[in-house]
Amino acid sequence: MTHTRRWVLAALTAGLCLLTACNRNHRNIIAVIPKGNADIYWQTVHAGAVKASREANVEIVWDGAPNETDISTELQIMDTMINRHVNAIALAPSDREALASAVNRASNAGIPVVIYDSAVATNQYVSFISTDNFAAGEMAGERMGKILNGKGDIVVVKTNPGGASTTAREDGFRKVITEKFPGIHILDERYGNAMVATSLDVTENMLTAHPNISGIFASNESGTNGAMQALRSRHTKVKLVGFDWSPTTLAGIKSGMIDSLVIQNPFQMGYEAVMTCVKAIRREPVQKQVNMPPRLITKENLDDPDVQAQVNPDLSKYLGK
Repeated sequence: MTHTRRWVLAALTAGLCLLTACNRNHRNIIAVIPKGNADIYWQTVHAGAVKASREANVEIVWDGAPNETDISTELQIMDTMINRHVNAIALAPSDREALASAVNRASNAGIPVVIYDSAVATNQYVSFISTDNFAAGEMAGERMGKILNGKGDIVVVKTNPGGASTTAREDGFRKVITEKFPGIHILDERYGNAMVATSLDVTENMLTAHPNISGIFASNESGTNGAMQALRSRHTKVKLVGFDWSPTTLAGIKSGMIDSLVIQNPFQMGYEAVMTCVKAIRREPVQKQVNMPPRLITKENLDDPDVQAQVNPDLSKYLGK
């Protein structure tokens, strides 16, 4: 072998080794897009995603709109991540119809998309991870029927038009009340638009319009918070069945302002969403649909160790705050 050929072979070998090392050290980038950033629910999803990223040695880019009604911002974030050619996207769609085309664009660009929390109107995703929201709504309906002894007038603080997860909760609640508790009548339903202030206003308006109601169902955290504030200001004994937890709503259960909460496991949802993205990047098999069970918490079971573990994740460990 000539000196020149030896030099070329050595150069090629060194280049191959360098390339292999680069590939080995390259960290895949996963965009994690929530519906919003305001509620502690989404902060907890973020913490779960960070835990998964550390275990899988991937980088996550967390970017979401300020609130769940800002569909245009969520679409812009999706476009940015597609143009950036991230390795995968975990998306919680704020509107099942509006985000469908963005999911299709990502899929067509070769970027696997994992949908979490709320459904989207396309099947061009690799997996959908969510709470069984219809069953969660049914659980809330069963609780309302029990605490009202099957009779009374109630109202509903809904979340967002077009939000698949919260609409499923509201549908499940309505189904149980209508079919199993004919003595309970839903007099009014209004949207709180995933904001505490708006939920407070609509609850106040419904309480004024229907001063003799016995119960309220709120289908998300901000709606529950707003409804609780409205009830507190009126010193009323209306029964409130809410959804999702926060320090404020947990305090509401302890004080008796809230009868019960149907809760999810957002930490686990964020963790599973990122881990499923990792599997998709590696072309490993994933489940198309993953349903996570809801849970009912009351004053009686709030201090149970497994409940406390679910509602008090160590956010500072993962988010640094």
